[in-house]
Amino acid sequence: MMNAFPEVYLVRHGETAWSATGRHTGRSDIPLTPAGEEAARKLVDRLDGLAPTAVWSSPSSRAQNTCELAGFGDARVVKPDLAEWDYGAYEGLTSKQILAERQGWQLFRDGCPKGETAADVATRADRVIAEARGASGTVLIFSSSHFLRVLAARWLGLPPQQGALFVLDTTSISVVGYEHDLTEPVIRRWNQR
Repeated sequence: MMNAFPEVYLVRHGETAWSATGRHTGRSDIPLTPAGEEAARKLVDRLDGLAPTAVWSSPSSRAQNTCELAGFGDARVVKPDLAEWDYGAYEGLTSKQILAERQGWQLFRDGCPKGETAADVATRADRVIAEARGASGTVLIFSSSHFLRVLAARWLGLPPQQGALFVLDTTSISVVGYEHDLTEPVIRRWNQR
C-alpha cells in the first residue's frame, strides 16, 4: 500500500578513511574514499524515481559529495543543524581508544568532553524535524550516522539516547514517515544497503 503522507529519506554519507576504521568523525572534514564515491554513485539507481520537494545536506564534504554523486547536488541546501555530533576531545578516536581511558563510556549516554551531549544533538534534530514536518512533500537528507540516529529517535518521540538502538551503515537509506495519520510517526525502512 502506498503511503499518502510525507516521508523523510535519511542517507548516511559514503565511506571515509575514518569511518572505515571506526574513528569518530564529527567536525573533521574527511573526504570519501574511492569505495565511498562508488557506493554514492550507486545511490542514483537506489533513489531512482524519488522526487523530493527538498534536499538537505550536512555541511561536511562527505555528505555534500554523497548528495552530489547521488544526483541531487543541484537541489541541495546545506543546513548546519545536520552536522554530525561534535565529539570534542574524542574527535578522531575509536571507541576502543576512548574506553581504554574511560571505562564504561557510551556516546549516547555520556556525550563527549568539550563536545556535545545527546541533548545538544537532539536540539538540532528537533529543529530539522519541525522543518521536515512542515514541508509539502518528501524530504531527502544527507548526513552522518550518529546525528541521523538521534533524529530517528526524536522523530518517534523517544529520548535522544535511544538513538543508540539504530545502527547505520555508510550509504544506507532509511525512511521515516507516518502510519495511519500524522499523529503516528514511524520508521518505514531502516539501514537499507
